[in-house]
Amino acid sequence: MRRPRSRFALAGLAAALGVLGLTALAASAIGPALPAHPSTAITPTSLLTQRIADSTPNAAQLRRGQYLTAVGDCMSCHVRAGGEPLAGGLGLNTPFGTIYSSNITSDKDTGIGAWNPDQFHRAMHDGIGAHGENLYPAFPYPWFRRVSREDTDALFAFLQSTPAVHYTPPPNDLPFPLKFRWMVKAWNLLFLKSDTYQPVAAQSAEWNRGAYIVEGLGHCGACHTPKNMLGADKSGQDFHGGTLDNWVAPDLTGNTRTGLGQWSAEDIAAYLHAGRNARAGAGGSMADVVNYSGSLMNDADVHAVAVYLKGRPARPDEAQRTPPDAGAMRRGAAIYSDVCASCHLENGVGQPRYFPPLGHDAMLQQTDPTGLLHVLLAGSRIGTSNALPSPMTMPAFAWKLSDAEVADVSTYIRNSWGNQAAAVEATSVADMRKKLDLTQPRLTVNSGDHR
Repeated sequence: MRRPRSRFALAGLAAALGVLGLTALAASAIGPALPAHPSTAITPTSLLTQRIADSTPNAAQLRRGQYLTAVGDCMSCHVRAGGEPLAGGLGLNTPFGTIYSSNITSDKDTGIGAWNPDQFHRAMHDGIGAHGENLYPAFPYPWFRRVSREDTDALFAFLQSTPAVHYTPPPNDLPFPLKFRWMVKAWNLLFLKSDTYQPVAAQSAEWNRGAYIVEGLGHCGACHTPKNMLGADKSGQDFHGGTLDNWVAPDLTGNTRTGLGQWSAEDIAAYLHAGRNARAGAGGSMADVVNYSGSLMNDADVHAVAVYLKGRPARPDEAQRTPPDAGAMRRGAAIYSDVCASCHLENGVGQPRYFPPLGHDAMLQQTDPTGLLHVLLAGSRIGTSNALPSPMTMPAFAWKLSDAEVADVSTYIRNSWGNQAAAVEATSVADMRKKLDLTQPRLTVNSGDHR
């Protein structure tokens, strides 16, 4: 069963690095026109790529809305395991409880089929539902409010054209008093500051397109910005990286060690569009972003995002780190040779676009090792695209490596081949193993004195 997703804000924020285009139409829309009735043949991807016939009323607006729905990554949150596209029901884990995504199909009873454009725009802009209720920021209206009315109307028109699915998601699981929606009013007064995006005259049209995408319906900061105790973005730390659902959304600033400082705009564009580049592969929540969003974006929008992100100032680096214990490095090297080198090679260079190189790797050098520990213990799957359709996977090692062994090999990887990061403690691995509900192995690998 698909594991619920984590989001931050008063009751969580929304999806990882979804990206949404400004005005482009879906260049890759092919196949039959959208059906008038639900069909078991419809999949999340086919709904986002089926051709909308020229004879369809408002065809241009519907195509635009289809494109916005795709590259906005709406699907990642609004489809549950085994559920119909956009029918909702996916559990979003937050520090405050679980929120289930809503049904945004055209069903008039359980979806948004009875809504009008003004109600939809108010939800997107102010976080207010059709009946005047406050929406939890698991629906990321703090970012969506920057989107133009024209794009909001196009998105709504397409959602209204989708097959109606009669489905009511489970009730949210929130403690008292957060289960009362009026509590969100106070959060909005404190933290809801953004408004419709205004272009920056001193910047290029491409930079402004990227800013509109990233800061608006892309809602990249929802995951990639650290949060305060109330779930709002920490002031002055935009895109410095965040932790969610036992993963790390890494630093997206120009920091050369933990961020995108060593990536080119072309590296970023390739990662978003294909799910992998010569430096990294998109796993965790980013795999869905690639599947349902980045891989469906046109080249202009992907590059605009890359240009904007490359223009972000670098976050300050950490103070000098204490060198790792020599014994941990020695034990970690032996474990790495046993279980990692067959794919990533002894010198960590990997096989680019298949098995990522590990040297000077931003994810491995994040302050929080959560992402690395999750991958080592539970494995991961890299997102797919038309360009690279074969799913690449990282195997799980929870069954094979003890907490101490995972800590040692993590410390070794985080401090080899040009990497520099704090050592990992066995207690941190034990905490992650517990969160992932994984058991300790009965045996350990035979790699010298690491046991």
